Amino acid sequence: MTSGISPSHQKKSSSPLLLVLGAAILWSTGGLFIKATHLSAFELSFGRSLLAAVTIAFFTRKEGFGINPISALTSILYAALLILFVLATKLTTAANAIFLQYTAPVYVLILEPLWYKEKFRARDFITVAACVAGMSLFFVGKLRPEDLTGNLFALASGVCFALFFLLLRHSKARNVNRASSAIYGNLIVVLICAPAFFGAIQRGIGTEDFGRMAYLGVVQIGFAYLLFTLAMARGVRSLDAGIIGYVEPVLNPVWVFLFIGERPSGWALVGGAIIITSVIIHMLFETKAKMGKKIEPELIARE
Repeated sequence: MTSGISPSHQKKSSSPLLLVLGAAILWSTGGLFIKATHLSAFELSFGRSLLAAVTIAFFTRKEGFGINPISALTSILYAALLILFVLATKLTTAANAIFLQYTAPVYVLILEPLWYKEKFRARDFITVAACVAGMSLFFVGKLRPEDLTGNLFALASGVCFALFFLLLRHSKARNVNRASSAIYGNLIVVLICAPAFFGAIQRGIGTEDFGRMAYLGVVQIGFAYLLFTLAMARGVRSLDAGIIGYVEPVLNPVWVFLFIGERPSGWALVGGAIIITSVIIHMLFETKAKMGKKIEPELIARE
């Protein structure tokens, strides 16, 4: 009998969570490139979603482009969360919009045990509570009641985000290309935003704006979503993915500060430290638990 843990066990148990982390890091660069463009939200959304759909379709083409009721609903939710977030950002502050959208893990915390008959864990609640508390420090004194409409759009985006996470785990989602929700969801956005983009074409779009738009579509959405769906396919729970996703709003202002010089507040730095610490602790506990479950049967067999 041996108590050693082989590298293969460590790799298999940790890599899915690392894929989610990689996706969150790529997603976090969106704010920097969106700020750097001169295009409106809807003009940028058209090009970004079109390129994202093409990228995801190209790399997952061997899985086909089938669709079923679950993947169709997931596509609509994906498109809705993108558009609702744009509307929220226009009508309220960007800070309000991203904070209220990232209430999604709270809804997942409530719904996932009910939908998938999973045991509720105290550490899930503690981690989500810590992340929400940390996020609230980003916006101390900045939540304004007069932004009611924008805040409601952001909350709706968070609900769509949570339902999107949950439906990706549905058994019927595995019957078709899991990326189909992102492909068709982005194409829905393309159809909605087409008039705005064609108006921008008539006015003229600079080469730099095209380059930034290409990065957002191909890398920030396309490659990031490929990493994310691969992680979900390997069994990452919706709540774990949602919790790790908190890295996105934490790093978003960091990139903006490093490359544009917009300095986050002291409260934001404290909140970021709380969130990152919570995510790391959660990942360590989750990885340790999965490693223990996989290794225990082998140890028994060796005995």
